[in-house]
Amino acid sequence: MLVYDLGGGTFDVSIIAMESEVTEVLASHGNNHLGGDDFDALIAERLAQHFEQEHDINLRHDYPVAWSRIWRAAEEAKIKLSEAPFVTVREETLVISNGIPRHLELELSRQDYEALILPLVESTLDSVTKALQDAGKTTSDINAVLLVGGATRTPLVARILEERIGMEPRQDIHPDLCVALGAGVLASRLAGHDVDRVLVDVTPYTFGVRCIGEVDGRTCDHRFAKILHRNAPLPITRTELFYTTCPYQKAVDVEIFQGEDEDIYNNIPVGKFIIEDLKPVPEPSEILCRMALDINGILTVTAIEKCTQKSKHITIENAMRPMDEGELAEARKRIAELYASDVVYTGDTESDDTEEEKEITAGEHGDAVALMKRSEALMDTMHDEDKEEAIELLEQIKDALEGDDEEALREALDKLKELIFYIEGK
Repeated sequence: MLVYDLGGGTFDVSIIAMESEVTEVLASHGNNHLGGDDFDALIAERLAQHFEQEHDINLRHDYPVAWSRIWRAAEEAKIKLSEAPFVTVREETLVISNGIPRHLELELSRQDYEALILPLVESTLDSVTKALQDAGKTTSDINAVLLVGGATRTPLVARILEERIGMEPRQDIHPDLCVALGAGVLASRLAGHDVDRVLVDVTPYTFGVRCIGEVDGRTCDHRFAKILHRNAPLPITRTELFYTTCPYQKAVDVEIFQGEDEDIYNNIPVGKFIIEDLKPVPEPSEILCRMALDINGILTVTAIEKCTQKSKHITIENAMRPMDEGELAEARKRIAELYASDVVYTGDTESDDTEEEKEITAGEHGDAVALMKRSEALMDTMHDEDKEEAIELLEQIKDALEGDDEEALREALDKLKELIFYIEGK
């Protein structure tokens, strides 16, 4: 396991081996002069520069109270930008110059903020590399990445680590509380108490919306844009930025889905609504989509037109419940419709094969067609977990056929054969 600890004032990365009851730190590296405070400093400097440009007043030296307010505003902006794509910093009457109160107002985007801190975050990768080398490990030896410290809430940190390690960091541990939680567990064990498991409320599914984007290398209008990621601690609120697609567009359909696939047709729809009477502008209009999920499974989705702050929302009860029979049937129907337009599978089990189908019925491609039809016929006899696995394998087979990936096709076919053998043997 790789533990990436970026706190307020220090940074450490450790490579840890765990076996049975033994936990061993194999290597550590870090920088005791790097942390979230450095992120605050960069934002504070950006705010001070803007104020100086607006009012020709340098707050850094002769205005200690105003400078303190700038730092506090910078920290608040950093925290908000971890959840939202924009934040507006407003500080009234920072100073009074020539009897006139001077105010600060500046909108910061997450993109601007991440550009400011990118060199600092990239510098932490040197410590990651050094720790791996000292431990005699490579990224392929790491089976989990754990984020510790409030500064790791910045989305850029998780993205860069995922690119470096090739693994998405775990989201199920609260970065602000995990050190205290670990200390409590250790204290309990030292006192002679058994500690088996620590329960953390997390979202079991990923939630997002439909948008225009690339799916399998092709631009389409059914891409799944993830907003709340699976295994994130609850409660959680996240906001992402989208754009209208047409000049003078006055309405936007917001369709909410639950799932992991980049194609919404392979996920489960959970709700939809329309935000209307948008301001007609010739350029793409910015639409913010905010999702909030609480520990009771209540999902609130809000769409906000950024320029006017016009908004509309929907509340979805029991958003974390598992798929029921009807939803699984709908998922099967959508998959069948997808295959119906594909040359390797028509979804029609009663009609004769077409000439194109006959050309691919040899070898593994023929096995794929037969197994897909066979699994479709068994869907009604499967339990929920088996149905979900079958649907996922059908998607993998379709992708392998479309991409001519023989190795992936063989692997998916073998797994589907095992599943069918298990179902038919019940």
